[in-house]
Amino acid sequence: MGIQDTPEEWQVTATVTPFTGNKTSVRTDQVVMPDGSVHGRDYQVHPGSVAVLAIDEDDQVIVVRQYRHPVRQRLWEIPAGLLDVPGENPLHAAQRELYEEAHVKAEEWRVLTDVYTTPGGCDEAVRIFLARGLSDVEGERFEVSEEEADMEQARIPLPELVRSVIAGDLHNNCLVVGVLALTAARAGDGVDSLRPADAPWPARPFEA
Repeated sequence: MGIQDTPEEWQVTATVTPFTGNKTSVRTDQVVMPDGSVHGRDYQVHPGSVAVLAIDEDDQVIVVRQYRHPVRQRLWEIPAGLLDVPGENPLHAAQRELYEEAHVKAEEWRVLTDVYTTPGGCDEAVRIFLARGLSDVEGERFEVSEEEADMEQARIPLPELVRSVIAGDLHNNCLVVGVLALTAARAGDGVDSLRPADAPWPARPFEA
């Protein structure tokens, strides 16, 4: 079987939602501990996200640079976005994000990895895709707004991104996990051994 995470749910005696925002909310659960005591656990309830590590024939990764207010930094990231519709197919969402943020489409898609971003305080699950066979999308670019209106785009060689991650110069979760996962896959069984793009995702079940 190998090492793997397993589903488990401890008893919750009460739940309140003190804050509900536009896309996420904050929940407080009273959770029964193994010794029988009950303690409150606060966490952010999140719809889930997708991210795309899109790499071209020159081994360059598409990255975007965006201001992130909670950390007060402008971060280099890979294209990503929320699963806005419950049960939304994550591949379709990833294809949409790649188009909207990079004006690019891809012929080949694989699941690179699935992660929980901050499981101690948020239930956000992210599926990171590998996209290859890139080409520009015809027609006008998607109209962006708010932070995305100031977004920059670049193509950076994968080894340079890896070095920058290890050096502590890049911090976005999906970018860090994505470039290291692709490097590990190449060093292991190869990218063709990655899961298909429609692989099941128990953390966020979806329609085919």
